[in-house]
Order: sequence, then C-alpha cells, then structure tokens
Amino acid sequence: MADAKVLPFDDDRSRSGGASRPARRRTGAGGGSGGRGDGSAAPVSALPGAQLPEAAGPAPEAGEGARGPEGPGRDASGPPDGGWERRIAGGLAFLRRRVTGDYEVDEFGYDKELTEQVLMSALRPLAEKYFRVEVKGIENIPAEGGALIVANHSGTLPLDGLMLQVAVHDHHPADRHLRLLAADLVFHLPVVNELARKAGHTLACAEDAQRLLETGEIVGVMPEGFKGIGKPFGERYKLQRFGRGGFVSTALRARAPIVPCSIVGAEEIYPMIGNAKTLARLLGFPYFPITPTFPWLGPLGALPLPTKWTIQFGEPIPTDGYPQEAAEDPMLMFNLTDQVREQIQHTLYKLLVQRRSVFF
Repeated sequence: MADAKVLPFDDDRSRSGGASRPARRRTGAGGGSGGRGDGSAAPVSALPGAQLPEAAGPAPEAGEGARGPEGPGRDASGPPDGGWERRIAGGLAFLRRRVTGDYEVDEFGYDKELTEQVLMSALRPLAEKYFRVEVKGIENIPAEGGALIVANHSGTLPLDGLMLQVAVHDHHPADRHLRLLAADLVFHLPVVNELARKAGHTLACAEDAQRLLETGEIVGVMPEGFKGIGKPFGERYKLQRFGRGGFVSTALRARAPIVPCSIVGAEEIYPMIGNAKTLARLLGFPYFPITPTFPWLGPLGALPLPTKWTIQFGEPIPTDGYPQEAAEDPMLMFNLTDQVREQIQHTLYKLLVQRRSVFF
C-alpha cells in the first residue's frame, strides 16, 4: 500500500478562499395581530335604514377565531408561534444569501453558515441514530483558545473524522468547531474538495495548523494517515506509526495543549479483508479495499455497518511550559509523540474491555 504524499512544511500555496465577504443580517418584519385582546366581539352599530339580524352566532373565543396580541396567533394544530413560517422564511433567506454570495468564508474557505445549517444537519442523524456515538471527556477540550486534538484513524473511509467533528460541534458547551487537517488526496477529488474546505478542513501541513492554533481554533489531526485508515481488519485497534512528530512541533510553536482522543467503533464499519493494490495504483488511490460486502454487492456494499461508537477525549497535555526552542528538540518531540500515542492506545484497550458488543 502506498504511503500518503508528504508535503514540505515551508511550501507556499495559494488558497482559494482568500477574501472574506461581510455578511449582512436580515431581520423579518413581524405582522400585527387582528381582533381584540380579550377575545370578545366588538359592538356593531346599525346603518341608517338597516336592520340587525335577530339571531347571531356566539362571539369567537380566544384561540378559535380571534387572535389577541398576547395569544399564540395560531390554531391548536399548527406549530408553536408560527414555527413553520419562520423555518420557511429562514430557508428562503439562506438560499438568497447563497445565490447572491452574501455570506462569509475565512482565508481557508471555511463557511460557518453552510457547515452549521447544512453539513452538520446532514451528518447528525448518522452520528445520533445510526452509529449512536457516545462522547466522553468533552470537558477536556478548552472553552477558549487553540488546542490540538490527536486521534486514531480507522474505518477504510474517513467517517471517523466527520463523526469527531460532529461530536465537538454538538457536545461542547462553548459550541466550538473542529478544523480537521486532511490529506492532499481529499483536495484532489471533485466535489469532496469543495465540501471539505467549506466544512473547515485544510491541508495537513505545519504552517496551516500553526496559524489556526494561534488564532484560537480547535484543530484535529490523525497522525496515522492512510496507514491507519487502510490497515487490514486483523490489525484493528493497533495504532500505526505516528510519523516524525510534526504535530507535536506545531503544538509547541503555537503553545497549544494536545488533547488525545480515542475512537472505538469505526474499525468495524468496513471490515477490510483484502487490498486490490493493482487497481489502487491504476486509480491513484493509496489502497482499494475489499470487504465482505464490497465490491460484491455493488453500491449496497458501500453502506457502513451500524456499529456502536465511543469517542473519548483524554486529559490535555500542556505545552506552554516549554521554551520556544523546544520545537526544534527531536528527543522532546519523540517523547511527547510517544506519550500521546501510548495514552490513545491505552484508552482504546480500556474502551474495548468495557464494550458489551460491536453493535450495542
């Protein structure tokens, strides 16, 4: 299996999402309520020469016909406080901003509005209902300032990174967003390239990671790379090499804490029992997986198994106590890399012992 392409840290690259465009806030105009506040009918005066009807129906009570200024302004069967109307209005406003380009992206192409309203909404049912992700130790991610989350990588397809992003976004009390560092292959694939940048992902290089950390972002990295995600099923939950410790050097330069993260459940979604290396080379992929269902069942074989996931964040390892030149110390980087790796591996074994079943 071919290794991932290694990019030099000092490589200068142009980014597509350079200029940020200011977004304008739109506020909807509220309509006035008709009828009397007490729900009673107003007295009717007869016109000259006109005759009032002898029998008149009872005055409509509040909630039936009249809509007082303090009432809900709806009938009992409708959504509270015009919820559907607000949703439709919000959706139309969102579409108008997308069409006119009236939305913000940062210098890396991250589109916060699209991520929160579309991408997270699409991934949330997969995390909550399908994989039933259980999140532990979310309090170990700082409420403010930069931090580097280091996690194991597995599953044949990088769904673990997406579930990790949902876990941070939905469970952190400070509503923090995870900016994942992705391999260069991600940004060479059509459609995936654009979606990855919109979701806040950026190329896995030290320069970009350091800039994000120094601006107070939560950055996620999976140092195993393709060796972790493409390992055979027989080596599940056995961490691969963590590279040369480049993520430690980046954290030391940015003086950001390192948060180890262990993910259980992703290894079994696509049990990789073989690797078609020749086909992988022809397609330009690092590996071409063969599972019990793929490619034998065609597109149906690409459906992941509904395993039960657990994502646990460990205690952060501080880096602000080291001198600035510590980022150039290879022995220190090796020791910190080994410490992070051992902590993740130990937590994986602990979670596997506690797990009742792969699927429950």
